[in-house]
Amino acid sequence: MIKYLLQGLLFGLAYVAPIGTQNLYVINTALKKSRLDTYKVALITIFFDISLAISCFFGIGFLIQKYFELRLVVLLLGCIIVTHIGIGLIKSASQVSDNKNIDNSLIRIIISCFAVTWLNPQAIIDGSLLLGGFNASLPLDMSRYFILGVCLASFLWFNSLSMLIVKFRNKLNKIIKWINIICGAILIFYGLKLGYSFIELI
Repeated sequence: MIKYLLQGLLFGLAYVAPIGTQNLYVINTALKKSRLDTYKVALITIFFDISLAISCFFGIGFLIQKYFELRLVVLLLGCIIVTHIGIGLIKSASQVSDNKNIDNSLIRIIISCFAVTWLNPQAIIDGSLLLGGFNASLPLDMSRYFILGVCLASFLWFNSLSMLIVKFRNKLNKIIKWINIICGAILIFYGLKLGYSFIELI
């Protein structure tokens, strides 16, 4: 049991730690918003990340591959929302000091966290191949411990990332503007990449 839990934990950390849209969004929130908003974003991101991991573990990526229209919808929504988030970060780069009380509604946070987690068909397919492959290779009664380890990794990673950035953000104050611009540009790149994939398919 412990062996499979640890395998899941290590795999989960390796899977979630590379810088992607989720990490960029959590980092940017921790730099700009209040401590409360930072932990809201972390917990909501964890919820969507765990839901995605569990879905991938049980093969939802194959639905994206099978149903062409579903893939188109996810690509288009991903392009629009992720690009919008990136543009918002760049626009707010010159107003970092005033941002703590802007756009803090729970609905906006939920939509943004959902977008950076779920609206990337390639991530869903890749996740399904990786996690689905592990699921197929594990003893039936041990697979639940593996996916529990993956979920635990998500919880530990996003909470630790948020706490670390919040703790040291005062030291990062001078470069926050540029961090926002870089994060925004990368998110716009991700969004446009989804849009390009959408255009290729139609």
